[in-house]
Amino acid sequence: MSQDKIIIFDTTLRDGEQSPGASMNLAEKLEVGMALRDLGVDVIEAGFPIASPGDFESVREIARQIHGPIICGLARCNNPDIDRAWEALKDNPKPRIHVFLATSAIHREFKLRMAKEEIVRRAVDGIKRAKSYLNDVEFSPEDQCHSPRIQTSHGQGRNRTQSCRWY
Repeated sequence: MSQDKIIIFDTTLRDGEQSPGASMNLAEKLEVGMALRDLGVDVIEAGFPIASPGDFESVREIARQIHGPIICGLARCNNPDIDRAWEALKDNPKPRIHVFLATSAIHREFKLRMAKEEIVRRAVDGIKRAKSYLNDVEFSPEDQCHSPRIQTSHGQGRNRTQSCRWY
């Protein structure tokens, strides 16, 4: 992939569901997903499979029926979320699991009640868990703009290792 290529990552099917009065049924989600594919979107984040049985079903059907773009499912950095995302995505030829974890001091202290080192360990463990299912894993540090800088290193090629360093 050229460094000059812009990757279009669309979250309409996930974030659009969070807008009051804008929820879609499965047929509507499939229609939007196919339109995004036809527009040439590179990555479609189809939903958050563990959020509800309906979200799981939507992600699974989008993964089964829409081919071309990468189909992505969102998961927190914990095994049940990651396992559920894989279950929904596994029938797609180009699946991606997008794991996230809060990293800011306020989230670490009040939401997660974890030390910095535990956050890093959980991020690495989540990435490794997702990588045990597939090669295409994305990590996002939630509330990153209020976080100390985190460097992640994945190495080269298919046998990459995960590590994080806080500084």
